[in-house]
Amino acid sequence: MAKNVGILAMDIYFPPTCIPQEVLEAHDGASKGKYTIGLGQDCMGFCTEVEDVISMSLTVVSSLLNKYNVDPKQIGRLEVGSETVLDKSKSIKTFLMQIFEKCGNTDIEGVDSTNACYGGTAALFNCVNWIESSSWDGRYGLVVCTDSAVYAEGPARPTGGAGAVAMLVGPDAPIAFESKLRGSHMAHAYDFYKPNLASEYPVVDGKLSQTCYLIALDSCYKQLCHKYEKLDGKQFSLSDAEYFVFHSPYNKLVQKSFARLLYNDFLRNASSVDESAKEKLAPFSALSGDESYQSRDLEKVSQQLAKSLYDAKVQPTTLIPKQVGNMYTASLYAALASVIHNKHTSLAGQRVILFSYGSGSTATMFSLQFQEGQHPFSLSNIANVMNVAGKMKSRHELIPEKFVELMKLMEHRYGAKDFVTSKDTSLLAPGTYYLTEVDSMYRRFYAKKDGDSTACENGAVANGH
Repeated sequence: MAKNVGILAMDIYFPPTCIPQEVLEAHDGASKGKYTIGLGQDCMGFCTEVEDVISMSLTVVSSLLNKYNVDPKQIGRLEVGSETVLDKSKSIKTFLMQIFEKCGNTDIEGVDSTNACYGGTAALFNCVNWIESSSWDGRYGLVVCTDSAVYAEGPARPTGGAGAVAMLVGPDAPIAFESKLRGSHMAHAYDFYKPNLASEYPVVDGKLSQTCYLIALDSCYKQLCHKYEKLDGKQFSLSDAEYFVFHSPYNKLVQKSFARLLYNDFLRNASSVDESAKEKLAPFSALSGDESYQSRDLEKVSQQLAKSLYDAKVQPTTLIPKQVGNMYTASLYAALASVIHNKHTSLAGQRVILFSYGSGSTATMFSLQFQEGQHPFSLSNIANVMNVAGKMKSRHELIPEKFVELMKLMEHRYGAKDFVTSKDTSLLAPGTYYLTEVDSMYRRFYAKKDGDSTACENGAVANGH
């Protein structure tokens, strides 16, 4: 049986176009600090008319295969997580098969997983479970999380974002799953959903969505603690993991969530909670669940108490989510990429706890263990390949008027046919795929800006046939 199954390699892609949140704040006439302090966001990435979830997926997959020198014939399962619907039947995975067909590899299992921001985690679990099972044929799994989060004009728009993450899955991984250390919470809620198939915009109940997130967080943490105690015979607390990685709709919710875990440790009387924290949290010990979710005082006190722990255990994970925004399924893995980027030299031997949440509602908290690994599948090489700082630096800030104009065009084009894009690739890096046209039969065509080719790929036009 395969041992230490997990993430061997990662790559991340986000569009080269972005808008600083303080600029958007001023343009929208919002009070100063509403998006930057209120939401905790710095900048928001977005797709222009030549990029979408399919082009971002093609880009990140071809980049990963090329940079880690993985032969496309070595992939036996390909799973995609996304909630950006471009087709109600044809999966994004089928578009990605263009890369593999050229190499004569059509024997690849897996399709798309959809449930709000949780689809990427479902896709990752599917690949890990396959490699740990008797069905495994010895090849790698490949997971792609891709989304473009856009909102109608109004208070939700600054919580958008766009990006794609690709992860190669296999045994002896530098980022290995502790598969027995996992707790899930699945329920029925109408907190955020997309029932209008004619529009890309969701229906959102912001207050309910935040409460559902925290309910799921509490439930998953309780399950994880229980399983840890059964396995290790001792209590789990915040001190038992070096880092905590959260799905990040916006950073303020991440701050609240980590503080919530401290409150959970206090309620369970975990040894890691010091006397002064116990004293300050004591007035909140008798609150019911509902009361605790609505209590502003508890929120404030717990965040103050968690501040130094947050700075050490969470802040290093927040770089990309704060700079790019909510990438839906890719958001959690962009946070994982952030901690690898920031801390790769000191991660070996450390445990990281991840919390994945998708509205509707589905959630899992799970544990990974870092090891340095062997080149090319090493933490230092993953950090090197992702080149987060370089990608951030080469972005272009668009003025708000241009951003609004692009959003209108994309809104108009959603679900449309018979159009050709500008094919303007001036801002795209070499090797990036882009949308060229959608024909009268709704077939989508993509091309690749000249750049590196993966094994047996000639960089030619990838089209919809």
